[in-house]
Amino acid sequence: MAGVAGTWEIMRGSVSGLWHMVTGAISSCNMSGPLGIAEVSGQMAAQGPTNFIYFIGVLSAAVGLLNLFPVPVLDGGHLVFYAYEAVTGRAPGERALQILMTLGLTLILSMMLFALFNDIFCP
Repeated sequence: MAGVAGTWEIMRGSVSGLWHMVTGAISSCNMSGPLGIAEVSGQMAAQGPTNFIYFIGVLSAAVGLLNLFPVPVLDGGHLVFYAYEAVTGRAPGERALQILMTLGLTLILSMMLFALFNDIFCP
């Protein structure tokens, strides 16, 4: 039960952090990309296996939550399409799917570039 509570707290903190970045309450420099993740991974590994495994768990929960966002190329977006089909009785049109998938992929790639930009240019 402690694992579920801990995972829930990590997810709540992730959503809260994203919300505060969007609203400007905290700096967007708090979002790290692959370089920042590698740096923190090294720091956690240097502190011992327990801290490193905990960090990997936190990272996994945060990425899992991100995957459930309703962005078309992610699993959450596919769930939205399935819900649409369940309600309307038909799948979205092929052209609509192409446009939404392109927009979703553009959003995800933009976020990845933003995070990489933060790794390079944020103090």
